[in-house]
Amino acid sequence: MATDYDAPRKTEEDISEESLEELKTRRTATTQSAVVDEDEAEAADSFELPGADLSGEELLVRVLPAQADEFTCASCFLVRHRSQIAAEKDGLYYCIDCEG
Repeated sequence: MATDYDAPRKTEEDISEESLEELKTRRTATTQSAVVDEDEAEAADSFELPGADLSGEELLVRVLPAQADEFTCASCFLVRHRSQIAAEKDGLYYCIDCEG
């Protein structure tokens, strides 16, 4: 590290004053951070998305029974088209994604 010999030198008194100021700023910074702590669950409850009031909505879904050209994969339990059958073991069908 280069030293500038032309720069004015600091006395011990200046150095001690600077360190006292640093300690004061550190102390105020730590006391302020304790005030910021808040409960995550409480913060999440108060957070609302704009235009997302779905309290009065009711979901209406029409469930259809499995069609003749569909099967349910024994691994992922998704209903798939018969063209996606990759294997059959003990009467159970497995899709291309689960066997691949």
